[in-house]
Amino acid sequence: MEMEMEFLRKLPTPQELKEQFPVSTEVVAAKAQRDEEIRNIFEGKDDRLILVIGPCSADNEDAVIDYISRLRTVQEKVKDKIFIIPRIYTNKPRTIGVGYKGMLHQPDPEKKEDMLKGIIAIRELHTRAVKETGFTCADEMLYPENHRYLSDLLSYVAVGARSVEDQQHRLTASGVGIPVGMKNPTGGDIAVMMNSMIAAQHGHTFLYRGWEVTTTGNPYAHAILRGYVDKFGRNIPNYHYEDLQNLLEHYEDVNASQQTTLANPAVIVDTNHSNSGKQFMEQIRISKDVLHSCKVSKEIHNLVKGLMIESYIEDGAQKVGEHCYGKSITDPCLGWEKTEKLIYELADLW
Repeated sequence: MEMEMEFLRKLPTPQELKEQFPVSTEVVAAKAQRDEEIRNIFEGKDDRLILVIGPCSADNEDAVIDYISRLRTVQEKVKDKIFIIPRIYTNKPRTIGVGYKGMLHQPDPEKKEDMLKGIIAIRELHTRAVKETGFTCADEMLYPENHRYLSDLLSYVAVGARSVEDQQHRLTASGVGIPVGMKNPTGGDIAVMMNSMIAAQHGHTFLYRGWEVTTTGNPYAHAILRGYVDKFGRNIPNYHYEDLQNLLEHYEDVNASQQTTLANPAVIVDTNHSNSGKQFMEQIRISKDVLHSCKVSKEIHNLVKGLMIESYIEDGAQKVGEHCYGKSITDPCLGWEKTEKLIYELADLW
């Protein structure tokens, strides 16, 4: 029996889309500079704290640009301590497969899915972000084959908890040329996350977008701790001092094994998701708790490269169609006033 799929239309390749919507020399230069600064942080040459911060999902172009323009003003005031990478997440994984899947699928959350408009919309949004704010941003690599639509614009990507065991995600991460955060899986098995980082840091030959490709490995693949869910369905955090110490020991065990090594040991702590039980206000306390652990231990300070915070203009979340400007239509986010205050506090603590 043939596959039960209706092939609607052939979409432009990433190369074709890049030719149709090219980036300027100024954008190229901005990305090169920021990429170097981020590499320096992961290599330990720069001690600034990375904040991967922004909406749970980018659902409205004007609101997202408004939000990260506010971040730009704050960044100038904390530039000696904090390096901000705004979240512009244009794909949204869904636990049961239904619901708003992000701008890639629906440029307008209240209209039908349109993937052609979607790939154009996400490229234009990321381009506008760099042109108007100077920020190259972060996105989630939910679909590895789509990464090249944005590869000349992004400075950071994350592989989600549901994708981290997938072979194609691991192999693609080995060749993206920017830091890739590998989240611990939803069940919390740290060994799975470690294996994904090992895979991403090594070179591979594999099939990608109809091509046989080869990679040399990504030395900036690193851990993201996001908490997990136990067999009873309870959210279990993994951001505490003991969890960070445990991750440090996992890195040391890998590098002492004589079978393989992991370059640039690093972790970004996700302050939301199962670490907060999706209680967005908890992100404030969790962020400060992580920085306290960094104060207590030099080794943990060197391991922790940053925090991931879900933040937008308005507190909380809303349903699609409620039309509150700058309020998340997926997971609840920290509002702007609390976010701005938190960033200044983190700069003081770091």
